[in-house]
Amino acid sequence: MKNNNKNNGNDQNKGNSGDHGNNTVEIKVNNNPYSIHRGKQSVKTIKTTGNVALADKLEQVIDGKLVPLEDDGSVVIKGGEEFKSHIPSGGAS
Repeated sequence: MKNNNKNNGNDQNKGNSGDHGNNTVEIKVNNNPYSIHRGKQSVKTIKTTGNVALADKLEQVIDGKLVPLEDDGSVVIKGGEEFKSHIPSGGAS
């Protein structure tokens, strides 16, 4: 005699295969707000979410300072993070 309501609540969380339910938060990329899933996200995913060209460099604003992010790296998203992108410098002319 189990309570079906308890099971239904658990099934909703499992039904999103890999999703963390509706666990989305807001980040800013180039001063524009975007929704993204909380947790570890690749730099590529953050670029794609923020409409940043994959060839561009991405930096995270931490305590008012720009911290470069490696293209193959990741960031743990909690909500409220800010990112800035720019064209890579030092290219051949």
